[in-house]
Amino acid sequence: MKPRFRTGQPVTVLQAWPRTHCRTPFYCRGKTGIIERLCGAFRNPQELAYSGEGLPKSPLYRVRFRQQDLWPGYRGKSEDTVDIELYEFWLEPAA
Repeated sequence: MKPRFRTGQPVTVLQAWPRTHCRTPFYCRGKTGIIERLCGAFRNPQELAYSGEGLPKSPLYRVRFRQQDLWPGYRGKSEDTVDIELYEFWLEPAA
């Protein structure tokens, strides 16, 4: 599968609430970050958790978020960031 996003592109994490196993932290859903890098393509862990094949493989990205955008009232430095690895099916282009 060809990656949909490129390094430096702003993306927003879907605000989804699946009933199944999920590797996407709640605190980043609906938030916007920047693609830091493409990590490769891997089988879907949400399907693998339920004995599925996890295919086709999906691109996995490292997305960088400003901490003040993730946590209201964050009192650290404005340049503090956190990187989260997210599968492409959780991302959409930022508005």
